[in-house]
Amino acid sequence: MSQPAFDAHRPPSAQRLADCVHCGFCLPTCPTYVLWGQEMDSPRGRIYLMGAALEGAPLTQTMVGHFDACLGCMACVTACPSGVRYDELIEATRAQVERRHERSRGQRLLREAIFATFPYPKRLRALRGPLRAYQASGLGRRIRHSGVLARLAPSLAAMEAAAPTLERAERVPEITAPVGPRRGVVAMVLGCVQREFFPGVNAATARVLAAEGYAVLAPRGQGCCGALSVHSGREEEALNFARQLIDALEPAAADHIVINAAGCGSTLKEYGVLLADDPAYAERAAAFAAKVVDIAEILTLIEPVATRHPLPLSVAYHDACHLAHAQGVRSQPRDLLRAIPGLELREIAEAELCCGSAGTYSILNPEPARELGDRKAGHVATTGAQLLVTANPGCMMQVAAALERAGTPIATAHTIQVLDASIRGLPVSSLLA
Repeated sequence: MSQPAFDAHRPPSAQRLADCVHCGFCLPTCPTYVLWGQEMDSPRGRIYLMGAALEGAPLTQTMVGHFDACLGCMACVTACPSGVRYDELIEATRAQVERRHERSRGQRLLREAIFATFPYPKRLRALRGPLRAYQASGLGRRIRHSGVLARLAPSLAAMEAAAPTLERAERVPEITAPVGPRRGVVAMVLGCVQREFFPGVNAATARVLAAEGYAVLAPRGQGCCGALSVHSGREEEALNFARQLIDALEPAAADHIVINAAGCGSTLKEYGVLLADDPAYAERAAAFAAKVVDIAEILTLIEPVATRHPLPLSVAYHDACHLAHAQGVRSQPRDLLRAIPGLELREIAEAELCCGSAGTYSILNPEPARELGDRKAGHVATTGAQLLVTANPGCMMQVAAALERAGTPIATAHTIQVLDASIRGLPVSSLLA
């Protein structure tokens, strides 16, 4: 006899499932429903499957496939008039899947490779040298144009295409003193991919915060926040990362904990929920989460003191899903950009629709991720903007790769890099290089 799909440890809440009235407002915002038009690949369809599983239905491969196809973008949470917490439901479901479903050998190896690498900054740092040499050789362009890798190993091809051109390894000091009178003290989360593949974003974050009067503490001992693990159902791994980050940053006794990566930020703000059952960390985690702010949030809460110099360029702003939908941070990045003299902000069509990056999704589900990336790239190109701006490293890599494929490459930057260039009085060319 088949065992029930879910065990007794934190299954998706029946009460939360009952909040869904199956109205369909989520459908046009769900990337997989937009691509395929299949009910079971929509939020309400997956909620139906979760309900069946709670009632004892077995966890079939078909059911898992529908759960795996979800990008976890949370656009449905924004669209839902009934306040359904689909984010909580899919995270609880994915943890059940990871515990109770036996994946194929190939899938297990791929997932283990991902989670043995991406949450570890030192391991990512070790990849910088080989990746720089590979990029300098020009081999990547020939491989992409041939299409051989995409046919033989789609997941590897997705990683290869999205790999950013590596910047100079600009490290953030452990202590950055404020410029002028001190406004407060912030602890900065350095991230993993952000720290090693986009170090300029962290450096710009520290400079802007210092220019606005904050002392910036960036403890070197900090590791992964656990976001990738949370979003993939690797519960114990995620909790261990969360505990370690709290231990690393808590001694700073900062007024705020600042993050500049959307996916990481949404998880950091959930620490109180994630560790609610841990008597040693529950209270500490809740206090930690209460201090977390995205870089755009903290900068729009204060009256700026640093001068914004003109940047005469056109910018297309892309909403990272875990910033706009999971954290509700939409107006703040736009307000920061609009406050820069000479800058023209252009909106992207279908702004609510995910670009297909979604953490590990573009590696584990390369075909739909590519379709979504190409769709987003088309809308970005239509704006005619000189620069694409977003707030998540995965989005930057995904959309840049799609724009390159389409033959319409556009420079990309994080919101904070644009603001940093304005404050420092850098030329527009510094962002378009």
